[in-house]
Amino acid sequence: MTSSCYAFVKANWHDDIVSRALDGFCEIIPSAQVDVFDVPGAFELPLFCRDLAASGRYAAVIGAALVVDGGIYRHDFVAQAVVDGLMRAGMETSVPVLSVSLTPHHYQETDHHSQIFRNHFVEKGREAARAAIMICKARASSASLITHRAAA
Repeated sequence: MTSSCYAFVKANWHDDIVSRALDGFCEIIPSAQVDVFDVPGAFELPLFCRDLAASGRYAAVIGAALVVDGGIYRHDFVAQAVVDGLMRAGMETSVPVLSVSLTPHHYQETDHHSQIFRNHFVEKGREAARAAIMICKARASSASLITHRAAA
C-alpha cells in the first residue's frame, strides 16, 4: 500500500518567504497528510530529506529553501549542491524528493522583493504538491502495469 503522507522540509533562512511554499502545498494536499520539518539552511536539506525518504513513511518528500547571494560565499555553489543532493536522495531511496529550492539572480531584502517572493513561493508550493501527486500516481500506475505484464 502506498503512503498518503508527505514530508515537507523547509530551511529556516528567510523563513517568512520559504514557509509560504508550505502554505501553497497545503492548499492542494491537506495539512493532516503533511509532516513538517525545519532545518537550519538549504545545505542541510539533502541529508535530512534522504533520511525521511529512506524511512518508508512518505509518498514523497519536498525540500524548500531560498538561496540568495549574500556576498560572502558562492550561492550558486550552494544552490547546485542542494538540487543535486535532493535528486540523489530520491535516486538512492526510490522515493520522490522534490525541490522548491529557488535561487533568484537578484534579491534585495526590501518589502517589495520580499512580497514578490512570498507570493512566488505560494505558487511554487502548489506546483510541488501537484508534482508530488502526479509522480506518485505515475509510479503506482507503472508499477501496476509492470506487475500485470510480469504475471501474464
